[in-house]
Amino acid sequence: MQNELLRELELRGFINQSSNIDGLNDALNAGRVVGYWGTDPTGDSLHVGHLASLMLMRWFQKYGHKPILLVGGATGRIGDPSGRDKGRPMLTDEQIEHNCAGLRRSISKFIQFGDGDTDAIMVDNNDWMKNYGHMEFLREYGTDFTVPRMLSMESVRRRLENGMTFLEFNYMTFQAVDFLTLYKKYGCTLQFCGADQWGNCIMGIELIRKKLGKEAFVLSTALITDSRGEKIGKSAGNAVWVNEDKTSPYEYYQYFRNTPDDLVEKFLKIFTEIPLDEIARLSELQGAELNSAKRVLAFAATEIAHGHDAAVAAESASDALFAGGANSENIPTTEIKMSGKMGVLDFLVAIKMFSSKSEARRMVEQGGIQIDGEKITDWKSDVYPRDEMMVQRGKKIFLRVVNKN
Repeated sequence: MQNELLRELELRGFINQSSNIDGLNDALNAGRVVGYWGTDPTGDSLHVGHLASLMLMRWFQKYGHKPILLVGGATGRIGDPSGRDKGRPMLTDEQIEHNCAGLRRSISKFIQFGDGDTDAIMVDNNDWMKNYGHMEFLREYGTDFTVPRMLSMESVRRRLENGMTFLEFNYMTFQAVDFLTLYKKYGCTLQFCGADQWGNCIMGIELIRKKLGKEAFVLSTALITDSRGEKIGKSAGNAVWVNEDKTSPYEYYQYFRNTPDDLVEKFLKIFTEIPLDEIARLSELQGAELNSAKRVLAFAATEIAHGHDAAVAAESASDALFAGGANSENIPTTEIKMSGKMGVLDFLVAIKMFSSKSEARRMVEQGGIQIDGEKITDWKSDVYPRDEMMVQRGKKIFLRVVNKN
């Protein structure tokens, strides 16, 4: 009999690959399973690209199983080469500590932590990896990994063309040891991952088999891509963040409100807990009526990440701008100090609408910037101080700017 959790995940489109779907099905039917998902602390917030795995973990917990969330304090010091053309920058201990705290805030929005049988726990792989010296690690695990096997992994082959370092080459051995450690300490038999992590995770179940003679499982999810088919992530420059100090609830709502028509059904299944029969009804809507499905999607996704009140406020702000008649005070607001004129590119970067002047210039030249309803077409123009300005980027992104000079 197919396990109810696996059926839910399959119908919602979460499952990309499984190391042994029949064995996992039997394990889930037999009782509570402990499973983990890990992320490195390369930033202080999760983003939408992480949420397929995180929502999968949410369902895992909802069906009576125990999640472990691993933050890679050790692997974050190396950098994961998976899906990348170049290595990640080294982080300081202070940056890692700061980022770990931010990641826990993100995860806590989706997963319940506590001391109960199905409550989640958070672990840091630096807690055990810091105890290994180089010689001790090699003696313990060096013969469990063969170079041909490691070179066969797609993440390694891709980076070899760009000068993969010995430091990065060790990443998959660290991740495999993580899985083995969690198996021994917590009885963790399942690892969740994104599709680009598949090779690293397979190394973990192979290590468990070699060391303990036991079977463990891996379940991967498909990567979430944007409208151009590009992976959503911090390094790709298109991240929509979970923590409200990086992406406001309004902007989060608007991201889902602007979902392309052909992705509405997929996003309803992955980013919300709306019942599947209701999703089927919403997905049948066509033309202008599909906008009502997008509103349902945006509200439900925002409610999970930011709570009911924030979702109501974001919806109200959106209605104020596009339908008229709601409270526009919910539009995101930022402050700036202006005592004199400022170049428009400097202004757009100062209010954090763009991360660079080159990016701002491209949008201005494309006619995508308005200030108080006036389209800005000359990137050399100036912005003069006013008590308050409404800045619009494209058709759907608005920001109120308050001058506190």
